[in-house]
Amino acid sequence: MITGDAAYIKKLNRSSIIRNIIKEGMISRADLSKVTDLTRATISVQVADLLAEGLIVETQLEHNSVGRKPIMLSLNGNAGYALGIDLDSGKISFILSDLLGQPVSTKSVELKTNDYDKILPILIEAIKEFLKSTPESEYGIVGIVIAIHGLVSKDENIHFVPRLDWSNIHLKADLEKEINIPIYIENNANLCSFAERVYQHHETEYLLCTTLYSGIGIGMMMNDEFFRGHDGFAGEAGHMIIVPGGKPCNCGNKGCWEKYASEASIFDHLSSTRKIENLTYDQIQAWIESGDEEVIDLMEQLLYYLSIGLNNLINMYNPDTLVLESELLRIYPDSLEKIKANLSSSTSHYQGLLISPLGKGAVVLGACALAIKNFLDVPMLNFTLENDA
Repeated sequence: MITGDAAYIKKLNRSSIIRNIIKEGMISRADLSKVTDLTRATISVQVADLLAEGLIVETQLEHNSVGRKPIMLSLNGNAGYALGIDLDSGKISFILSDLLGQPVSTKSVELKTNDYDKILPILIEAIKEFLKSTPESEYGIVGIVIAIHGLVSKDENIHFVPRLDWSNIHLKADLEKEINIPIYIENNANLCSFAERVYQHHETEYLLCTTLYSGIGIGMMMNDEFFRGHDGFAGEAGHMIIVPGGKPCNCGNKGCWEKYASEASIFDHLSSTRKIENLTYDQIQAWIESGDEEVIDLMEQLLYYLSIGLNNLINMYNPDTLVLESELLRIYPDSLEKIKANLSSSTSHYQGLLISPLGKGAVVLGACALAIKNFLDVPMLNFTLENDA
């Protein structure tokens, strides 16, 4: 039994009620009392408060049986919005979602510089445009979460971003001087893992998500919490050395995993050898479908080195679900089966290995979901996308 002062208990009860309303989608007061193990009187008081605040709405269901029509409770998705931002080398991506995590609008801004002092005003201007254009609601934009492809400390300072060559950047503090909305800074792989947990794998307790885009990062959800490590830097598996004395990496080491198994390693190689500056997935897919030997060899090497790193991660963390975030894996035939065939160690145990259906939208969806979670002050969210991200 939970004990404590009245305000603390009320806060816990409110959190439990909101979480279960979201989890069920629609639920009656009576059923809410059962799943939360709270008295009907407590449910009645809390629900009245949430209705007055505009956070939930009532819906009266039609039914054919005799008696009173059931009144169902659901979260009011239109009460506010969340802004998720993916800040990467070359581009900033945005998604505005409602409070049910459904995308409302998207935007991307191309970057022709890695200079922080030039990117900061671009980011501020884009955020202010969203503030102006967001539909009117009770709470407006409830939070902004920005994904960073690098090391983010527990106090949300940016320690290092290899592809942008940023060190010790205080983006959160700089934005708070201009934007009067709660702002959070988080590692991109963590947000991808959060999106997978929120939108896809509602019952997973140990989820490990590996992102392969601009580098390699891993995000780990363990019992609905991020696994961050001592300073918050856990998950930089891309800098695990798999080829001693191998290719030099921006981190200062040689032979890092992401130099051999990230999408960037493929794009960088083909851009260089084929003299193409803005290489696209469609071009690579066309080469794969035509049987281009160089591209096929590069993809097979990627799968080989990817499997080595995944084998290490599986043995270290023993996840029940392992999700791969990669567009190249989606377009390369039988990629998942080939990876599984390479994970043949008798000590490697996992329940599910799959390629994420969320695609590159995972990171910004995860960012929106984290902003909503923080606003509602609940331990976890269970959403389902109405349409593909």
